[in-house]
Amino acid sequence: MVAADASLLAATAAALDLPLRIERYDPSRPGAAHRAGVLKVLHLPTAQPVVAGTLDPRNARYVIGMLDRACDGCMNGEFAAMVTAPVQKSTLMDAGFAFTGHTEYLAARSRAALPVMMLVSGPLRVALVTTHLPLAEVPRAITAERLRVTLRIVHTDLGRHFALGAPRIAVLGLNPHAGESGHMGREEIEVIDPVIRQLQAEGLNVFGPIPADTAFTAQFLATADVVVAMYHDQGLPVIKHAGFGNTVNVTLGLPILRTSVDHGTALTLARTGKADAGSLRAALALAIELASVSRGYGGS
Repeated sequence: MVAADASLLAATAAALDLPLRIERYDPSRPGAAHRAGVLKVLHLPTAQPVVAGTLDPRNARYVIGMLDRACDGCMNGEFAAMVTAPVQKSTLMDAGFAFTGHTEYLAARSRAALPVMMLVSGPLRVALVTTHLPLAEVPRAITAERLRVTLRIVHTDLGRHFALGAPRIAVLGLNPHAGESGHMGREEIEVIDPVIRQLQAEGLNVFGPIPADTAFTAQFLATADVVVAMYHDQGLPVIKHAGFGNTVNVTLGLPILRTSVDHGTALTLARTGKADAGSLRAALALAIELASVSRGYGGS
């Protein structure tokens, strides 16, 4: 089921010559079976007419409304999972919304204390301690408390969503060579290693700090179920190189199951029929797979 403006989707399908039949979603029949060639749409009308590839802040509330409706439906059990397409953050901010990204917005909406971004490409999983921060602010953001909470969330949600009862969690260092015994930075000694030791004492299968330049070799990855990177561009370039276009963003730490694509809006491709939907297909497939795991685990 898709949350969108049904008329907009119908017009787009007609413009691209797609043989698509659109039906309105009926909340009284949430479990109605999917039928080939039919798209079930939770109709949320746009405020202003949409011109493909053109930004319009007057439709920002429509975008926010879709996120709110989908999140609330997952929270109350109407929906099993939420898959998000990319949004143009600048347009939402131009309209007055304090929107730094889907992840942060959904965390606030669902009252989650700390969302954790994890990208998945086949067997490779990379989670982040910090996300969209200037590099100069990263060391201050990596506190013992933040790292501790992040690793506990990764441990819990790999069990809840991926059925990994004792996930092997590899933690990267912040500095080159994981600090080289303090000669290239002391964050590993003063923050990262003490947290790892504490969590090991609690029974978590967590180890490190591992130098980032050797952690993504095939031999090392065979020893870990997930790699936890300290910042955005330490972990994500590797996984996007390995599987861009088929990589899925999974948000851990939320009370709901949420997956997303690994790319931006590509405005120049709007309504051309040339956009690559590989990551969206992968995000949908993973959401379906994880929803069945989560139900069996007793989660959302």
